[in-house]
Amino acid sequence: MGNADLRQLAALSEVAWEEVAGSVVAVDAHNWLYRYLTTTVKWTNDEVYTTEAGEEVANLVGVVQGLPKFFDHDLTPVFVFDGGVTDLKDDEVAERREQRERAEERLADAEQRGDAVEAARLDARTQRLTDVILETTRDLLSLLDVPVVDAPAEGEAQAAYMARRGDVDYAGSEDYDTLLFGAPLTLRQLTSKGKPELMDLGATLDRHGIILEQLIDVAILCGTDFNPGVDGVGPKTALRAVEAHGDLWGALDAEGWRVANADRVRDLFRDPPVTDDYALDTDLDPDVAAARTYVTEEWDVDADEVARGFDRIESALVQTGLDRWT
Repeated sequence: MGNADLRQLAALSEVAWEEVAGSVVAVDAHNWLYRYLTTTVKWTNDEVYTTEAGEEVANLVGVVQGLPKFFDHDLTPVFVFDGGVTDLKDDEVAERREQRERAEERLADAEQRGDAVEAARLDARTQRLTDVILETTRDLLSLLDVPVVDAPAEGEAQAAYMARRGDVDYAGSEDYDTLLFGAPLTLRQLTSKGKPELMDLGATLDRHGIILEQLIDVAILCGTDFNPGVDGVGPKTALRAVEAHGDLWGALDAEGWRVANADRVRDLFRDPPVTDDYALDTDLDPDVAAARTYVTEEWDVDADEVARGFDRIESALVQTGLDRWT
């Protein structure tokens, strides 16, 4: 769920990297990976990441370019991968598929008329996380000894759960679901330039004088990836309604609004499927040489394209004392 409307309500502040150094971050892997995948496809010649067999593994370029941001600032990432998708998300998945299909049609037109710039932009929009992309990403993370956790359902819910338990210091996502899933602190802008942005659940609730369950109700009224909201109702209107009537049901009854599957969506945010069947070893022992070989020889990625990323990983690990390889 992106639910960008929640930005208007969330307590957000820019933090210096020094303030979060030494921390462990449970990263929503699909969210993080997709952003680097689309950026790579948009700005990189496809010959760089296409194997002789025609497989496209732009994700490997993206991972090598994205990981140094963590290591440069002494952050240990734990990548949390999505599990099964709830049927509540069927409409969202279908809409994304339609958007991708429309982009593919426009991409074909752009390629036919020789518009390379437009073609690159549209090619990025057609990307999806295929089995090959997910498998090769996991393999590369394993070689670099980066911890991976498999969520039973939503990766953001699992990341939030790990943060609530204190097993990690922060959840990490560019979206706002972690707020609704109860992550005390979330680091955003981990795929952007500049400093990270801290999203604070406690400060958000205090600012508006509400509890987490009421924040969830506000989000449901606005609309989430799991349900369409009430037409014309934004976060401020939804907040006023929940404050005035106590909760989602009171607001719906008083205002005469209807929300499909409201009870199921509410239950999903309040009690999402998560697991505590994971063990985190954050003492990294990366095999950078093997990772280079995997990317450039096994998957035919242009060595020059990933050289700087691997050099940054190696350098950062040395500087922060995390190098364990011989």
